[in-house]
Amino acid sequence: MNFREDFLQLVWKYQYFDRKGLQTSNGQSLQILNAGIHNHREGPDFREASIILDGVNFHGHVEVHRFASEWKQHAHEGDPAYNSVILHVVWKEDKEVFRKDGTPIPTLELEGKIFLDIWRNYERLLDYNQDLPCAHALAKVPEIIRFSALEKALVERLQEKSGQLLQILEETKGDWEETAYRWLFHCFGFKTNSQPMQDLSSLIPYKILQKHRSQISALEAMLFGQSGLLPPETDEPYIRHLIREHDFYQKKFAWDQGLKRQHWNFKGVRPSNFPTLRIAQLAAILAQAPNLFQAVMQDSRDFSSFKKLLQVKPSDYWQFHYSFGKPSEKSASRGISGTVLQLLTINFVMPLWFAYGRYFENPEWKERCFDLLQGIPSESNFIIRKFGEAGWKAENAFDSQGMIGLYRSYCTPKKCLQCKVAQSLLKSEGK
Repeated sequence: MNFREDFLQLVWKYQYFDRKGLQTSNGQSLQILNAGIHNHREGPDFREASIILDGVNFHGHVEVHRFASEWKQHAHEGDPAYNSVILHVVWKEDKEVFRKDGTPIPTLELEGKIFLDIWRNYERLLDYNQDLPCAHALAKVPEIIRFSALEKALVERLQEKSGQLLQILEETKGDWEETAYRWLFHCFGFKTNSQPMQDLSSLIPYKILQKHRSQISALEAMLFGQSGLLPPETDEPYIRHLIREHDFYQKKFAWDQGLKRQHWNFKGVRPSNFPTLRIAQLAAILAQAPNLFQAVMQDSRDFSSFKKLLQVKPSDYWQFHYSFGKPSEKSASRGISGTVLQLLTINFVMPLWFAYGRYFENPEWKERCFDLLQGIPSESNFIIRKFGEAGWKAENAFDSQGMIGLYRSYCTPKKCLQCKVAQSLLKSEGK
């Protein structure tokens, strides 16, 4: 017996078994009226099911296990949430189980009842030892199913990111401008430094930076000073100026001690992604954007419209440096590259739009996200390459973001049978 519990859940959900003359393990006649709603949270696997046992209607929940003895192993007998279970669906009943009040739970054994084609497809089409368990069979999946799976994974990905953003909105007491500012810093951390970047933004209110945006050196002094990245001593006039400026603003606004250098990650980070250079780029963006949130929420679905806002070059010092005190050759890479601009649009703009739509219950913003993503080129990373090697090419950022969502939420944790792609493969030849 080589299968997972989620396979039995799928079999129950879509009723992929012989239902003629069904009986429970103790001989009661069984008729299934409603398999119930699949529950992916705590509690029984299926809620609000409806069955008939020996002519009597029952409404309640259904729990699925490979073996009946897993009921006790999972401590369900003492959990009130399972008192309303009306049917225990198992591969094999190796032990009779009871509710908390001692009454036995009717059990349906699926051994010998699952449709043979479904069983064969499961064994043949899903290889859980592979990064993409269904890679060798993706060509069999209709395009409409793929699109539906991508859309679902993309929405879930945007839900997760917008959830983070709405948490920031709560922390800022509903200030969308401050929220957009903090989210921009989070995104500029590019995973490696996303948390210290967000921490830095919370140390300096956006309104203060807005008031001083006409002087980029003031912005740099505040940000670098509070980041803890300014050298304590230097012979360079530019750095000495930033130190003096930061000391002035720190006293003026009574700021506490900021971050320290050890908060930041430089090891294993490419110079173009050093936090020092990213902070300098952020200062340049803030210097030209009087209202960050308002600029992002403009009535546009065109990727090129965000270039003016985000594709900037930092101040002169950073045309020759990646970090303090270490000059390098002048390079156009000091500005934000086209690839990074695309990532920022995906990771900064899209969650803001989606969160705004969620907050005000306006679905139009979800459609705006989809429209914009379909106009942005696909990302290129190891996940997208895996799908490409399996014959599923990403045409745009809508596809690539959906693939990233599929890979991280379904492929990696092996939740294949919750994915529409794998579900399609199981039933495509199983009818």
